[in-house]
Amino acid sequence: MQVLERKPDLSPKIYREPPLLPGLRERLDKQFMPHWNTQWGGKCILHGRNPGPDSIRLDGNDYLNISGHPEIVSAQIATLRRDNDSVIQSGAFLLDAHPSRRLEASMAAWIGKEDGFICQSGYAANVGLLQAIADEKTPVYLDTLAHTSLWEGVRAARAPAHPFRHNDPAHLSRMIARNGPGVVVVDSVYSTTGALCPLVEMVEVAEQHGCTILVDESHSLGTHGPQGAGLCAELGLVDRVHFITASLAKAFAGRAGFFTVPAELRYYVLHHSYPNIFSSCLLPHEIAGLAATLDVIRASDEARERLHINTQRLRASLSDMGYPIHQGSQQIISLEAGTEPDTMVLRDRLEERQLFGAIFCAPATSRNRAMVRLTLNAGLTASELDRIEKVAREVAPLVKPWDWPIARRARAGQAEI
Repeated sequence: MQVLERKPDLSPKIYREPPLLPGLRERLDKQFMPHWNTQWGGKCILHGRNPGPDSIRLDGNDYLNISGHPEIVSAQIATLRRDNDSVIQSGAFLLDAHPSRRLEASMAAWIGKEDGFICQSGYAANVGLLQAIADEKTPVYLDTLAHTSLWEGVRAARAPAHPFRHNDPAHLSRMIARNGPGVVVVDSVYSTTGALCPLVEMVEVAEQHGCTILVDESHSLGTHGPQGAGLCAELGLVDRVHFITASLAKAFAGRAGFFTVPAELRYYVLHHSYPNIFSSCLLPHEIAGLAATLDVIRASDEARERLHINTQRLRASLSDMGYPIHQGSQQIISLEAGTEPDTMVLRDRLEERQLFGAIFCAPATSRNRAMVRLTLNAGLTASELDRIEKVAREVAPLVKPWDWPIARRARAGQAEI
C-alpha cells in the first residue's frame, strides 16, 4: 500500500486571545498607541538597524572588554562538564559550603566589607536590600537620578521617598533636617549621564544627620579604585558607607547582582529580602564564571587605565565639536537630543555610519530628555576612536547639538552667572 507523504501546512495560523481588561485596553488605545504612532512613527524607539561586522558598538556595558576572556570561559566550561550534585533552589537555602557563599565572601573582602549576597540582577539586589532595611517609618532620600531599581526598592519597602536635587548635598541636608534620619541612596556613577557623585560630601551629610547610606556602584565597581574595588574604596569611604550594591552586568559582563551587608545582618536579610527568598540561585557555571571574572578584574589595571584614557579623549573631542556632554565625566557619554523624535533621528544618523549607541527615554529618563547613550570600553583601538570622532563630526551639522535643549539651558545658566 502506498503511503502518501503529508505536506506541512504552511498557511498562517490565526490565534485567538481572550479580551483584555477594559482598563488595560483603554491605556493601550488612548495612551500607548497614539504615542507609538505619532512620536515613534509606528516602530519601537529602542530598535534601529542591525549592527554589521564593521560596526562600532557602544551600546553595551562591558567596560573592561572581558567578554570571552579565556580564563572566564574555561571556568564556565569546566563547571558545565563536571559531574556535580548541585540543586537548583532558592538562594535562601544555600549552605556555607556552596560556591555561591565562597563568591560572596570573596566579593565582600575585595570591596572591604564583612559579607554580601549574590543576586539574580542588580535590580534584584537593590529591591531586595531596600525592602529589608527600610519600612513605612523609614524616610529614604534618593538622588533624583538614582536608578529606577532603587526607587522600586523604596516602593517595595512601603517607605516614604524623598527626592533631593541631583548631586546636591546641601539640598539633601535640608531634606533630612525636615523629615528626620533615614536612608540616603545615591549612585557612584549615574547610569544615564556618566556623572560622578560627590560621595565624600554625601557621606558627611549622612553622618551629620545620623543616616544610613547606600551607594550603588554598578558603574564604578571594576572600573575605579584599587584593583577595581570601586569608588568608595578609591575615596577611602568603605568603612563609612553602610551598604554597597552593584549590577554584575557592567564591568563583570555577567548576569547577576551583589550587595554588601554587615555580618550581623546576614540572617535578618536572608529572611526579609524577597528577591533572594523567592528566586532560584544562580547556576553553577554562572557562579564559576563570576569567580573567575573577579580574578580577571582585580588584575586589570592596564584595562582600567585604557578606559579612562579613552574616556578623556572622546569627552574632550566631542565637547570641542559642540556636543553638550557637560553633565557627566565618566565612561558613559549622554548625547541628550531631548525629544524622542529628535533622538531617533540622531540614532539613525549615527547608525547609518555604523556607530551604535543605545536610546534611553522615559521611564529611564525624564520626559523630553531622551538621549543616545554611548558607553566606552577599554578595548577601543586608536582607529576606532578616530572613526567615532569622524562620525560625530559628520553628524554634528545634521543634528545641531548646540541647539539641543540641554545646550540652551547650559548657556542660560552661564548667562545668569
